[in-house]
Amino acid sequence: MEETIFIKIVNGKIPCNKIYEDDKTLAFLDINPVSEGHTLVITKKEYKDFLDVPEEELESLMSTVHKIAKAVKQAENAEGINVTTNIGKAAGQDVFHVHFHIIPRFSEDGIKLWPKNKDAKSNEEIAQNIAKYL
Repeated sequence: MEETIFIKIVNGKIPCNKIYEDDKTLAFLDINPVSEGHTLVITKKEYKDFLDVPEEELESLMSTVHKIAKAVKQAENAEGINVTTNIGKAAGQDVFHVHFHIIPRFSEDGIKLWPKNKDAKSNEEIAQNIAKYL
């Protein structure tokens, strides 16, 4: 399997604007930011996406996401923050290595979120279907 760009960053083969690093995670500025301060948090170990990360690894990943989100919000004086991860090509994932986007937000930044689905099934039916898989 070919190394992802994120593993190349972890291994020092590609430079980044590093914000934070510990033994399991790395945070750095996105090279194509949605807004100033847009930061990525990744695992140093290669996992395809969030669903691929073992439960014992999630605590360190989410701790770093939390720490970085607070720092970015404060540093950028942001009114809000989007914390998001994409899972699969259909969801917009383009680097198949788990990563979280931390995006500073402002009331008038012009960034649009996804539209509401007015044709969805009832929430009761959807909840029952999801619960079958827990």
